[in-house]
Amino acid sequence: MKFKNWVLSGMLAFAFGCATSKVDWQSRVGNYNFDAAVRELGVPDRETTLSDGSRVAEWLTSRGNYYGNTTYFPGSRFQQYDIDKFPDQYLRLTFDPKGVLIKTQKSYK
Repeated sequence: MKFKNWVLSGMLAFAFGCATSKVDWQSRVGNYNFDAAVRELGVPDRETTLSDGSRVAEWLTSRGNYYGNTTYFPGSRFQQYDIDKFPDQYLRLTFDPKGVLIKTQKSYK
């Protein structure tokens, strides 16, 4: 009986630990800066400065992958193989000229 409780508590701790690892980027707007983003996420994959002095930076957050599917046609020598590619996911953060976060966006490429 004690073993079941131990396993159950371990599973709950794992589930809650995974659920809280997501970052709410909208809550950071106005109180997060570019230097903190670099410390947390590393050097951005892409970065540009706009004409008004604001800075837009992108970080790769999830690499896309491929999925293959084979279809066989009974009574035939033909088969069909389809490959689907899921896009890479990026986090795009826009900072004002002072370096404060003003906009967040997820993009897929």
